Amino acid sequence: MKHIAADQATVTTDLPDREPTFAELDAIWVEMPLILAEVELLDAQIITLDRTPTELDARRIRRARRKVLAARLALANLTTMHIPGVGA
Repeated sequence: MKHIAADQATVTTDLPDREPTFAELDAIWVEMPLILAEVELLDAQIITLDRTPTELDARRIRRARRKVLAARLALANLTTMHIPGVGA
């Protein structure tokens, strides 16, 4: 039987720890409204896991879904324009 540990060493080597580049930080900053909206939706869904959703819970989830969709639309509109440091 062939031992493959030596073959995998080049695949599984650790990347050196590095800080994100300014371009990566800018991309995260541009996507932050979507990230926050998705976290809010997740929080609203987590609240209803252990109980029957009330009307208030349903409203909270609908509102959070609308925020996610609005943030995705805004991000899609931003990416069609040229943003320095983001995209190609």
